[in-house]
Amino acid sequence: MPRYDIQPKSAEAYVDLVNQAIIEVEELKASYEFDMEDAGAHFAYLNPLLEQLQTLRQQMADGSYYFDSSDLPFMEIANRYKSLIPFSSLLAMINHTHRHGLAVDESAP
Repeated sequence: MPRYDIQPKSAEAYVDLVNQAIIEVEELKASYEFDMEDAGAHFAYLNPLLEQLQTLRQQMADGSYYFDSSDLPFMEIANRYKSLIPFSSLLAMINHTHRHGLAVDESAP
């Protein structure tokens, strides 16, 4: 699994993180659907997580997204179910970027 400990430097890289998180949720849901063991219990947090990530991506696409110092709504789910979400570091990096902005290199021309 890739590491998500490098803050994105561009809007495109930030959007890519959100897209990757959506893919990760969809893949995790698919694995539970295939296994069907306690799938309903997992969908109780995966469905809202997916919806909130899709809303974030839509806001980025339509220009209504803005950085803010507060946590993104999905962090409540991410924190509560951290031990069940193998990509929790990805969600944490998305939230960190939301709260602190892009890692823009100020020395670049």
